[in-house]
Amino acid sequence: MTVTLGPPLTDAPARIRVDPTEPAVRRRFRPGPGLLAAGAYLVLLVVAAASPAALAPADPLAADPLAVLSPPGAGHWFGTDHLGRDVLTRVVHGAGHSLTIGVAATAIAVTGGVLLGLLAGLTHRVADEALSRTLDALSAFPMLLLALLFIAIAGPGTASLIGAIGIATLPHHARVVRGQTLLVRRSGFVEQAVTFGQSRPRLVLRHVLPNVVGPVPVLAVIGLGEAVLAAAGLSFLGMGPQPPSPEWGAMLSEGRNYLQVAWWISILPGLAVTATVVSLTVVGRHWQARFDGRRR
Repeated sequence: MTVTLGPPLTDAPARIRVDPTEPAVRRRFRPGPGLLAAGAYLVLLVVAAASPAALAPADPLAADPLAVLSPPGAGHWFGTDHLGRDVLTRVVHGAGHSLTIGVAATAIAVTGGVLLGLLAGLTHRVADEALSRTLDALSAFPMLLLALLFIAIAGPGTASLIGAIGIATLPHHARVVRGQTLLVRRSGFVEQAVTFGQSRPRLVLRHVLPNVVGPVPVLAVIGLGEAVLAAAGLSFLGMGPQPPSPEWGAMLSEGRNYLQVAWWISILPGLAVTATVVSLTVVGRHWQARFDGRRR
């Protein structure tokens, strides 16, 4: 008699194929302490810009001759300036000024960059070459130099500062959008839409623009930090809001003459500018990494 044995029995569990890169990707995009701290600071900054009285109910322009150059203490946590104004109150109320300038300048740069980038990527090669070389020439100059040139023509002030920073940062956004437009323009679904006879406006609005503006919000977040830093630097030079406006750069300019006797006048607005730029950069880089990971 012949006995046929089946496959040997085993208690080993069945093997499941697991992508070895999946845990690493998840760990890569998992928010860390730095990202959480940056997000918490930005939330606090938005609250300070939207409702500064909720964090600092005092008047940022109120002077107290009896408290001139008072060091940090119980009455004034971060001291007072040369006119007796509370430094913490002025920094909290100055968040709205600095963020307004940065957001408005970034909006100008993003809007103009998207329009010029689409125009350069969709027009004839001669027009594309002319716009591209113009953008390259503008990008060769430092941003602050272009902004100073614009302010020298238009004059100092908040409106001039916003326009100067927006125009100075516009070429970077335009070049990114142009590159994306050229890639999308040569893609298969766009060529198929052209074959089906779709009109050019419909082709741009329905197929090109949604696939081009993907990286623009990421660049806008990072560019917002650069705009805030540029606004503070130009205001420090007297090109932005003028005293007694509680703008961070103007506060730094006022406090530079008292660094030896009242260092606290400049340290808090300087820390506010630094924390804002670092937080926006951290959030923007994390968002960029997630965007690149999804696209891959």
